[in-house]
Amino acid sequence: MAGSPFDIRSARPDEMPQVGSTMAAAYITDPFARFVWSSPHEYLRAVPLFIPEFAGGSFERGSAYVSADFSGAALWLPPMVHPNDEAVEKVVRDTATPEHLDDVLSTFEKMDQSHPQEPHWYLAVIGVDANGQGRGLGAALMRHAVARCDEEESLAYLESTSPRSISLYERHGFEVIGKIQVGAFPVVTPMLRKPR
Repeated sequence: MAGSPFDIRSARPDEMPQVGSTMAAAYITDPFARFVWSSPHEYLRAVPLFIPEFAGGSFERGSAYVSADFSGAALWLPPMVHPNDEAVEKVVRDTATPEHLDDVLSTFEKMDQSHPQEPHWYLAVIGVDANGQGRGLGAALMRHAVARCDEEESLAYLESTSPRSISLYERHGFEVIGKIQVGAFPVVTPMLRKPR
């Protein structure tokens, strides 16, 4: 029998496809994701290609956290580990809605520039399948990771891609540090958390 969905553990590298499916389900109405990939076909084809390049380093380092039933996941990149920018750009160029491509690439560039200069944990992506939302799983995933940041006395950083998520992040100690807005791209909100 599977454990409680609130049992958080590190995902193995071979579980990346399950986590990719979770993220595809979680972000299906996200303003950021759906601007990048406007059609359902583009979106469902691209997300499984994008996640390994953007956050694959979390699987290799044991910081891809999942719930027992894979209904939620949080992919954290440790200090000095970054997305595979070249591969991310290739996936985006190959799959993004063509008329949005310039704004998408400029937004990713500004996101990269907004990271703190100091070593920090980067929450590349966090998501909960719609069937699991509203039960506290996102909060459980956040608590699991920020406890490690506190233990290591490390900064944590993320970009909120939806205004709805900002309050969740604020409840876990993140503070808004700016705003990224390029062309027609939805607002992206960089947030920083100091260790407690």
